[in-house]
Amino acid sequence: MTNRIRNIFFLFGVIAVVVMFFTLDVSLTDLWKCICQARGWIVAVFLLWVPLYLMNALTWRIILKGTGKCVVPYALLFKLTISGFALNYATPAGLMGGEPYKIMELSPYVGRERATSSVLLFSMTHIFSHFWYWFVASLLYMLLLDVSSAMFCVLLFMMFFSLCGVYLFLKGYRNGMVVKILNVIYCIPGLKNRMTRFMRTHRNELAQIDAQIASLHTQDRRSFYVSFGLEFIGRVLQAFEIYFVLAALGVTGSFVQLFLYATLIIALTSLFANLLFFMPLQLGGREGGFVMSCVQLGFTNGMGVYISIICRIRELFWTTIGLLLIKVGNRCVRNRNSI
Repeated sequence: MTNRIRNIFFLFGVIAVVVMFFTLDVSLTDLWKCICQARGWIVAVFLLWVPLYLMNALTWRIILKGTGKCVVPYALLFKLTISGFALNYATPAGLMGGEPYKIMELSPYVGRERATSSVLLFSMTHIFSHFWYWFVASLLYMLLLDVSSAMFCVLLFMMFFSLCGVYLFLKGYRNGMVVKILNVIYCIPGLKNRMTRFMRTHRNELAQIDAQIASLHTQDRRSFYVSFGLEFIGRVLQAFEIYFVLAALGVTGSFVQLFLYATLIIALTSLFANLLFFMPLQLGGREGGFVMSCVQLGFTNGMGVYISIICRIRELFWTTIGLLLIKVGNRCVRNRNSI
């Protein structure tokens, strides 16, 4: 990738973050009060995402090894993982920023088709683990804690929605998803002619990408299950973020009870926010999700707002780090191209 294209990604992300920061319905005084109230727990929230991103990068590396020899340094995958998520946070519709960036950065190492298939496989595995996480979190809550009638209906919807997602993704793993997704886009008014030309020009490349997606599930089951397991464990560990915030707020209860609360808050919020995927940085969706999930669990609206502010501060922190990493450590890519 040229520095000009990197600068475009970088500037687009910075503009999105600045716009989001100045449109937050929270004053700087309130932000500082939240940080002071969290004390050392906010550091734990920040540091939690280091192992989570390391696990994401390891998942991506396993997927690459499952489709052939992996010559990409793990440090580069770690960097691209953080920057990719930062761009996804900062751009509307999520995958419009991070995935193209990772494909372009990875292509000099493994070729465009394999870079595309590995990035799509990672995204599929990431989303696939979310569906399973939503299902398991709902089931555990129904089995281990008292559930009101309204909450029971919410949990049933989550379980049904998750199982539908699991079914669709299993079909995509078996047969590939790229051509099918493009066929759906083909039906959008105004895009038919462009999509026809694109699919004619890249027919062989698209078929190869779908074949590589399907091969991980059908031919290399070990890589598939290990990568999925890592992503699912990462979703479970993410609940510690909410657990730390609940601890900062002085919420009492056993570790198991608080961790179950944290798990369901993350599950409800991520589901609600992903339904509003078109919002940059999921602005409004995550805040509403935190408030809704806290109220459903018997907490106050204010607690949901506080959790959302702490998580938003964490997102701003890591999004900024990810955008800065776009400008760092690119010499190895240029050296690789010159070989």
